[in-house]
Amino acid sequence: MIVVATEDFEVYHGVVNELRDRGVAFTTIEPSEDWPDEADVAVIAEGESVEIPDGVDLVQADPDAPRRAVEAVISTLRGGDGRTVIGIDPGERPGVAILHGEMVVAAFQVPAAEAGEIVREEVEDAVNPVVRIGDGARLVGARIIDDIQSVPVELVDETGTTPYLGSGARGMGDVLAAVNIARLEGEEIESRTIEPTAGELQKIKDRSREKSDTNRAISEELARQVATGALTVEEALVEHNSDSSTDDEDAPDNE
Repeated sequence: MIVVATEDFEVYHGVVNELRDRGVAFTTIEPSEDWPDEADVAVIAEGESVEIPDGVDLVQADPDAPRRAVEAVISTLRGGDGRTVIGIDPGERPGVAILHGEMVVAAFQVPAAEAGEIVREEVEDAVNPVVRIGDGARLVGARIIDDIQSVPVELVDETGTTPYLGSGARGMGDVLAAVNIARLEGEEIESRTIEPTAGELQKIKDRSREKSDTNRAISEELARQVATGALTVEEALVEHNSDSSTDDEDAPDNE
């Protein structure tokens, strides 16, 4: 049984709301009250002094991070090792799965530029975290790896990690693939240097044409900078339009 025993108003409401949202059974007591015999895990506020019965695991909650405390509670109840493992299925909107031990505690699908920030938030204060990223979508994956700092990264063969999606499961493939990637050990790497292929550059140019108000694609050099993460497509379009305007101004007057 989970027992929330705190006098901290913010911690109490934050943790209780998170537990209710997840459908997890729990009880609450005043710290000075008798503890139920079935107590397995106690949740109190960080820095709070509460006498906990022998044999009851303790989780201290930050009032600004109740979800993290609840994830620790669930991991403790499941008997996992508590290690935070983050799986990433790379792409323009990568799937990101957060596991504590074998338990999936959070999932996201965000623009690639936001993946690194999510990783940094999720591994803060985590013990021995690891990020496992699939080896597909090479250019995006390389940019995400470069954006992840101070966390071990493993490159995983993502073959077969995307499951069959039945009726009603459309749009979940990237997140479910991220879960499978998180559960596979890979090769530890610090960075991934990728030389974009002609086909990959053409895809970037095609994407820039779709986003352009004038239906004009960016140059190959700008596409290469997008591929390496030096520019976004939008930034490359601004630079391309600026260069085009300069060329028009420098062109000789034929009148």
